[in-house]
Amino acid sequence: MNLVTDNPLAPLQWQLQQSFAERLVRLDDGQQAVREAGRGAAIVLLHGIGSGAASWLQVAMALSDRARVIAWDAPGYGQSTPLPMPAPTARDYAARLGQLLDALGIERCVLVGHSLGALTAAAFAQGQPQRLSRLVLLSPARGYGAPELAEQGQAVRGKRLQTLEQLGIAGMARARSAHMVSTAASPTALAWAQWNMARLLPQGYRQAVELLCGDYLLRYSALQVPCEVHCGSADSITLAADCQAVARAFAAPFSLIAGAGHACAIEQPDAVTGRLALALDASLTGRAL
Repeated sequence: MNLVTDNPLAPLQWQLQQSFAERLVRLDDGQQAVREAGRGAAIVLLHGIGSGAASWLQVAMALSDRARVIAWDAPGYGQSTPLPMPAPTARDYAARLGQLLDALGIERCVLVGHSLGALTAAAFAQGQPQRLSRLVLLSPARGYGAPELAEQGQAVRGKRLQTLEQLGIAGMARARSAHMVSTAASPTALAWAQWNMARLLPQGYRQAVELLCGDYLLRYSALQVPCEVHCGSADSITLAADCQAVARAFAAPFSLIAGAGHACAIEQPDAVTGRLALALDASLTGRAL
């Protein structure tokens, strides 16, 4: 049997188990699932609403020779304990992140937030700036928590929860994963995006929907931490113009990742690795990009 032919994800799944395996970290209010590779200065990776820690595999492997790379499964994702409140804010997720960094002995890091993970990352940067040397936002989701977006937020919330109820996680992954990558994505990239989405859990996803619809990224734009924003040139979920507007609000440099859809770390891992390597270098030297 040819595993590569029968299962195009077999090489990635094998590498995931061998080099970026999940482990559980005990916290006061439960447990947090993380994947970790490498040694050196810490870089912490936060995934989006339709993904998980495993989605960072290729980027983590490429960075592991120069940094301690940590990716979490957000609360309610994987084996991570959900947050106690039904409708958490970005500050609630950021508080859990602080507990995790304490448990891992990380005093300072580069923090990377992709999509919805950008809300948690920005809230953490605003609340505990002394713990970050740099903030990187990849295809940041702005959220619908601003008063003027309340009606739109309610519509998005209703649609997402209805889709979950009608299709279930597996059906949702089949229906939505193609939107995560560009139309030029490889079959393996598309399958990897779907595999990661199919691992979601209903409770964690529902809490993340509440975060998306109840909070707002620009609420956390007043920062004392160097920040940069990047977006896939073919991203159809967080559009380049919207991400550029986020960069302006954060007074941050902005760049496009050529050929990447929304799941940029899956579709263009080399380019994302390059951006994060530069961010690590800048965090160590204190220079601007």
